[in-house]
Amino acid sequence: MAEIREKADVCIIGAGHAGCEAALACARLGLETVIFTVSVDSIALMPCNPNIGGSSKGHLVREVDALGGEMGKVIDRTFIQSKMLNQSKGPAVHSLRAQADKAEYTRCMRKVLENQDHLIVKQAEVCELLAEEYKEEAALYEKRITGVRIATGIVYECQAVVLCTGTYLNARCLCGESIVHTGPNGLQAASYLSASLQSLGIELRRFKTGTPARMDRRSLDFDQMEEQKGDERVIPFSFSTDPEEVQIEQVSCYLTYTNEKTHQIIRENLDRSPIYAGVIEGTGPRYCPSIEDKVVKFADKNRHQVFIEPEGLHTNEMYVGGMSSSLPEDVQLAMYRTVPGLEHCRIVRNAYAIEYDCINAIQLKNTLEFKKIKGLFSGGQLNGSSGYEEAAAQGLVAGVNAAMEIMGRDPLVMDRSESYIGVLIDDLVTKETMEPYRMMTSRAEYRLLLRQDNADLRLGKKGYEIGLLSQERYHKLCEKEKAIKDEVQRLKSVFAGASEKHQLFLERHGSARLRTGASLAELMCRPELSYEILKEIDPDRRPLPSDVTEQVEIEIKYEGYIERQTRQVQQYKKMEHKKIPETLDYYQIKNLRIEARQKLDAYRPVSLGQASRISGVSPSDISVLLIYLEHMGQQQ
Repeated sequence: MAEIREKADVCIIGAGHAGCEAALACARLGLETVIFTVSVDSIALMPCNPNIGGSSKGHLVREVDALGGEMGKVIDRTFIQSKMLNQSKGPAVHSLRAQADKAEYTRCMRKVLENQDHLIVKQAEVCELLAEEYKEEAALYEKRITGVRIATGIVYECQAVVLCTGTYLNARCLCGESIVHTGPNGLQAASYLSASLQSLGIELRRFKTGTPARMDRRSLDFDQMEEQKGDERVIPFSFSTDPEEVQIEQVSCYLTYTNEKTHQIIRENLDRSPIYAGVIEGTGPRYCPSIEDKVVKFADKNRHQVFIEPEGLHTNEMYVGGMSSSLPEDVQLAMYRTVPGLEHCRIVRNAYAIEYDCINAIQLKNTLEFKKIKGLFSGGQLNGSSGYEEAAAQGLVAGVNAAMEIMGRDPLVMDRSESYIGVLIDDLVTKETMEPYRMMTSRAEYRLLLRQDNADLRLGKKGYEIGLLSQERYHKLCEKEKAIKDEVQRLKSVFAGASEKHQLFLERHGSARLRTGASLAELMCRPELSYEILKEIDPDRRPLPSDVTEQVEIEIKYEGYIERQTRQVQQYKKMEHKKIPETLDYYQIKNLRIEARQKLDAYRPVSLGQASRISGVSPSDISVLLIYLEHMGQQQ
């Protein structure tokens, strides 16, 4: 029988959160795109926690939205509870988190994909990547992607491939002595692609993650738990969502705790845990440990938080956050039933650990293209990260850059001073990740500038220039930017005198009296005063949208800190702008230490700044490299 050959511009392998963003980006830029998934029922699946966002992760979702991605829009349509976290702290660490209706989220994202022009959804397992030798000089590429072959033998010829395989590669799920070779939620694993990747010279490693049990709501006693409600006024994830559309009736989550009896059962059965019995080979996530890990590593703690969260409006399944495990089912049931409110719980789905293949991400450029394989990009958990939000961010960047390469346009590269996405990707491709990487606000050096509330102002222009943000949305963004600037200037120019009226106003709000006049901007810098409070002595104020006034208040109150961090960014940019030739021979640079030569040759940094962040490259090595590059520039 003759071989069937199809044609496409881009093939996306995997339809999780990374694959969805990658496919939509390529298709919306006009490229004929095919997205492959082992099951159409797994599109945008949430195999673990039923939420989007959270500390620092909310920043990523906002940035994906600002660039023209889809995750923020879909969670706005399918959330059942929403909270702005860390509101008692400064705006740099405020992060939006929403409980999702998992089934509705999947259904909604699938509908978006199936109705997107230039995009075909195909249920099939990709078993092989097709490539040819790359013959052009002055580049690191050794091969060029030409297509993919699926398990039925059909070949899809294409110019670029984006790998978004999540936790499916050579996956196996472990629950005590039971080991099943499937992907998450019992879905089919991808069994063949790992061998194809290795044949192309791609280095793989083994990581692990886990998920807790799901329980029948009817078997839980919520009276013994602390009720956790959502915010009274919901803030949407997407900057394009009308805030009034997300003011819905929300469901409650609940908080309970483990106790010494729980911990004793776990300690007595550690020999039956695949993690401690040596059955699991992969490295697990440091910042999302199993309950076994918590009990062993934090032996001094007599209790751990357990969050009981609904999986949706049309199911009785409840997610038991904070108690992921790979212990046998009988041990799971015994330990869960020691937790207040769970004494009579019935398990719908057991907790399990999952092992899977992923890549060493130092093989990637900061465009998420493989350094040695032209046209092959990678995004999401395959790159050694964890989390839906990290995956979506990488998928968007990988998809955009696959499209940019085909279209002959400049790639999308964001540095650490521009976005959390820039921090995420730079960390992955520069700092060798030995465990699943999770985004945290502490990883961002310039987090006062990279707030979740100003993601549209930071990245909207990029989204528009790429072609993913509409003219209408960009026009509204420009109007918002102007309104913020104008109001800040107005507040700096409007003065309040030391009249009795103003003094009484200040006393009423616990603020010091004025000796001389002060601008409204100066008054707003006082902690006890706000933009809203000052309305009383600002009669000429015109009504402005809440997202504008929020930015006005932050810019004025934190002006000194923002200016200082902006100066730090300017210094950082100087190093980032010193580019390093892709094919530079580090072994020819005298006075460069052997370890530095080896590390620089392996990582192939694109700038002096990126080189400085590589472990094993010292400041003196950077000085040597800088002198060498300047000498090269003088000779040209």
